[in-house]
Amino acid sequence: MTGKAVAPWIRTRLRTAPGAAAALALLVLVTAWLAAAYPRGVDTYEDEGLRRTVASAPPGRTALQFTAGAPGLALPDDQRAAMVGPEPMRQRFDAVVRNVPAPLTSDPTQSTYGLRTTRKLPSDEPYLPRPNGLPPRFTVASQADLGSHSRLVSGRLPAGSADQKAAEAEVAVTVETAKSLALRAGSVLHVAGIGRPPLAFKVTGVVEPLLPEAGYWSVLPALRTPQLLPASDDRDAPKYWHGGLLLAPTAAATLFATDGKPEMYVQLTPQTTALTDRQLTAVKASLASLQSGPALSRLHTVYAASSSSYTELDQVLRSYQTVRDSIDPVVAVAGFGTATVAAVVLLMAGGLAASRRAAELALLRARGGALRQIAGRLLAESTVVVVPAAALGLLLAVLALPEGRFGPALAAAAGVAALGCLALPVRAALTHRTVRSAAERADPVREKPSARRTVAELTLLALAVAAVFALRRRGTAGGPADALLSAAPVLVGVIAALVLIRLYPLPLRWAARPATRLRGTVGFLSLARAGRAPGGGALPLLALLTALTTAAFGGSVLAGSDDARDRAALYATGTDARIGSDLPLPGDLPGRVSRVPGVQGISPVSIEYSVPLPAGAGSGQGAGGDEGEGENPGAIDRTTVAGVDPASYARLTAGTALGIDADRIKAPPGAPGKAVAPGKAVLPAIASPAVAHRLGEEPVTLHVAGKDLAVRVIAVQDRSAAVPQSDFLLLDTAGLGAKYATVLLVGGTSLDGKALREAAAGAHVSVALRSEVRQKYADSPLQTGAGHIYTAAVAAGAGLAALALLLSLLRGAPERSALLARLRTMGLTRRQGRSLLVLEALPSALLAGAGGALTGWASIALLAPGIDLAGLALANTGGLAPVGAELRADPMSLALPAVCVVLLAAGVAAAQAWWSGRRGTITELRAGDAR
Repeated sequence: MTGKAVAPWIRTRLRTAPGAAAALALLVLVTAWLAAAYPRGVDTYEDEGLRRTVASAPPGRTALQFTAGAPGLALPDDQRAAMVGPEPMRQRFDAVVRNVPAPLTSDPTQSTYGLRTTRKLPSDEPYLPRPNGLPPRFTVASQADLGSHSRLVSGRLPAGSADQKAAEAEVAVTVETAKSLALRAGSVLHVAGIGRPPLAFKVTGVVEPLLPEAGYWSVLPALRTPQLLPASDDRDAPKYWHGGLLLAPTAAATLFATDGKPEMYVQLTPQTTALTDRQLTAVKASLASLQSGPALSRLHTVYAASSSSYTELDQVLRSYQTVRDSIDPVVAVAGFGTATVAAVVLLMAGGLAASRRAAELALLRARGGALRQIAGRLLAESTVVVVPAAALGLLLAVLALPEGRFGPALAAAAGVAALGCLALPVRAALTHRTVRSAAERADPVREKPSARRTVAELTLLALAVAAVFALRRRGTAGGPADALLSAAPVLVGVIAALVLIRLYPLPLRWAARPATRLRGTVGFLSLARAGRAPGGGALPLLALLTALTTAAFGGSVLAGSDDARDRAALYATGTDARIGSDLPLPGDLPGRVSRVPGVQGISPVSIEYSVPLPAGAGSGQGAGGDEGEGENPGAIDRTTVAGVDPASYARLTAGTALGIDADRIKAPPGAPGKAVAPGKAVLPAIASPAVAHRLGEEPVTLHVAGKDLAVRVIAVQDRSAAVPQSDFLLLDTAGLGAKYATVLLVGGTSLDGKALREAAAGAHVSVALRSEVRQKYADSPLQTGAGHIYTAAVAAGAGLAALALLLSLLRGAPERSALLARLRTMGLTRRQGRSLLVLEALPSALLAGAGGALTGWASIALLAPGIDLAGLALANTGGLAPVGAELRADPMSLALPAVCVVLLAAGVAAAQAWWSGRRGTITELRAGDAR
C-alpha cells in the first residue's frame, strides 16, 4: 500500500457507495447548519433585545446629559452674551460629541444643546389659566435646530438677537402648550428681571413636534407638553401649570437678566441601530468614564470647568443584562442537549459505516495493511465528503441569519466537520487494532464493562453531581451562563444512560426465563435477539436519553413560561377583561358591554381607595399606634375596599387562582350600608394577608364611603380579581351599600378589544384585556428570540434522536433480514416474522422511552430550585416576576417523546418485516454471505 493509490481509492469508494456518501453529506450539512445557526441566532435576539431595551426606555433616562453653569460670571455683559452665541455653543457641542468614548455614539438627528433656566419663571398674565389660583411657571430654553424638528402651525419661528438689556425676546410654543395655557402667536408673557424691569417673551409662532416621543422633545418633556405640578410635597397641595418656552438661540443672553439661574446643556441621544450585545461591557466602561473618569476630566477642558454629566443609561443596560443573564443559562440547556445528540449521531454514522465495511477492513489488515494507512485513507475519504458539506451548511447559516458573529459559527461548523471526518477512521482503528479473521460477538448481555469505562463513568457522575449541586445553590439568575450549570440536564441524561446500559441485561434475563416455557418461539427469539443485536452499543441509548431529557426539560420550560405569562396576565386584569374608572360608571354601560360578541358574563365592582384601618386591631398592633408600627414596620394603615356581587364575581373567577366561595361573603339580611350595633350582624370579608394581619380575627368597624361598617375577616387570599395590584378587602356590595360601580369585570372567550372599547366609548374608562396584557409580557426580542431558539433546539434534538434510532436499527437490518429469510424456510409466517422484529425492537425502545421520561422528571425535580423562568417568561418586569415562575414537570412533555420513540421503533421494525417479505428468500440468502 503506497501513497500513489490514495486518489484512486477515494474515487473508487465514492463511486462504489454514492448513496452512503450522499447520506453522510446531508447529515453533516444539516448538523453544520444547526451548529452554525445557534450562536448567530443567539447573537441576533440578544442584539435586538438590547436595542429594543434602550430604544423603548424613556429618552430622559437614556440620554447623555451634560450641564455647566452660566459662563463668564465676572465678564462684561457683551462678552458674556458672545459666549452663549450660536457659534460658540455649536463649537462646545461638537467638542462634547468628539469626547464621547467609543463604542458609545450619539444620534445627531435627536441630539441638541443650548441655554436653559433651572428655576421655573412665573408669569402673572391675567389670561393664563390658574387651576388652584397659582400662576403658571415656565422653563425657557434656547434649544438649537428647532426648525428641523417641528412643523410650523401658525406665526413664525423666533428670530432676532437680544441680550441682557433687551426689553423683549421672541419665543415659540408647542401646540399642546398653546392649547393648555391659552397661548397663540402674538401672546406676551412677562417674567421678573434682576435689577431691571420685567422681561417680555413674545410668542411668535406655534409649532408641532415632528417626533414628539424622540429624544429632542422628550429629554425635557415640559418643552413639549405642559404639566400640572403640586406647589409642595403636601398630598393636598395646590397645583400650577408648568410649560416650556422655546427661545431663539440668538437671544439666549436674555436669560442672564432673569432669576432662572441659566445653565448650558448638551443632550446626546445614544445611537442604537449598531449597538450589539458584545459591546455591552465597553459601553458600560465608556459610561463610567463619562460619569466619573477620564472622559469627564476632558470635558472640564473642552466644555466647561464646572461641567457635569448625568444619565441612567447604565441602569437601563443593567436591567437588560439581568434579564439576559437569567435567560442564557436556560437556553444553553437546549444547546448542550442538541449538541450532545448531534455528536452521538455523527459517531453512530461513522460506526454504521465501519460495521458495514468490517469485512473489507479486516481483509486489508489480514493482508498486511498498516493501521495508520487504513485510517489515513478513511480520513481522506470522509474529508472529501464532509468538508464541502460543512462549508455549505455554514454558508446557509450565514445567509439565513445575516447578523451575529462569524467566529463562533465557524468554530461550530468546524467542530462538526472534524467530528464527521474522524468518526469513521477512529472507529475503524479502534475496532481493528488487532488482526482478526471475523468480527467478535459483542452482546450487551455478555459484555462486561472495563476498568477504564468504570473510571470514565464515575468521572461523569462526579461532574453531574457537581453541576446539579451548583445549579441548585447558585441558580440561573445569579450571573451569566456557565457551561457546567447549563450542561447539568445533559449530564443527568448521560449518567442515566450509563446506568440503564449496565442494568439492561437484567430485565432481558428475567423475561427470557418464562419465555422458554411458552409454546411459540417468537417470544424467546425476540428476547434473545434483543440481547445480542448489533445496535451500536451505548451510543443509541445515550442519544435517545439525552434527547428525551432535553425535550422533557425544554417542554417543561416552555410550558412553565406560558403558565407564568397566563398567571401574570390574570393577576394584572383579574378576569378576561377589565373596564375601570376613577369616576362612577354610567348606568347603561353593563348593558352595552353585555351585547359585545364573546361576552359571557359581567360583574360590577365598587371600589373605595385609601380606606383607613383601625389602630390597634389585629395581632400586628401593639397597645398604641406608634408602638405597633415599631414592632411591625411592614404594617399598613390604609387599604382598598371592594364591593362585589358574590354570585357573578364567583362565576367569573371560577376555575382560576382568584376564585372565591360566593356563599362565604354574602351579607347577612338587614339594612345595608348602616352601622351595625354591637351584637348585630357583621359583614364577612376576604382580605389580603397584610390586611388580615392588621384586622385580626375579631369584628372591627371600618369607615367606608361615609358609613361605619362592622366587618370580620373570614378568609385570606393572596390576590383578588377586583383589586389585583394592591392589598384589599372584599365585601358584598349589598352590605357595603354602594350605589354605583367603578369597575366592570368581563368574562368571555375571544373578546374583541376594539368592539369592547367602542361599547365603553364616552364613559372615560380604561379597558384592559387579559390577552393583550399577556402579549405584552412576551413582546420582547429577548424573550421571543430565546423561546424560538429553545423550541428549534429541542425540535432539532428530537429529530436527531429519531435519526439515531433509525441508524441503530439500520445497523442490524441486514442480519435481521437474513434471519427472517432463514426462519421462513423453516415455516415462519409473515405475521410471526413481523411480530419477531417488533418484539426484538421493543425492549431497547421501552428502555429508552421509560428511562427518558423518568430521567426528564428527575432532572426537573433536581434542578427546578435553581431554574429562574422569570426572564424567559416576562418581558416587561425587568426580570422580576410578579408571580411565581418556577419550573414544573409537564406531563405531556414527559410522555409524548417517550411514546413517539416506542412507536417509531415498532413502526420501523414492522416496515422492515414487510419489505423483507417482498424481497423474497432467495434475494436475502446468497452463497458466501456471512450474515
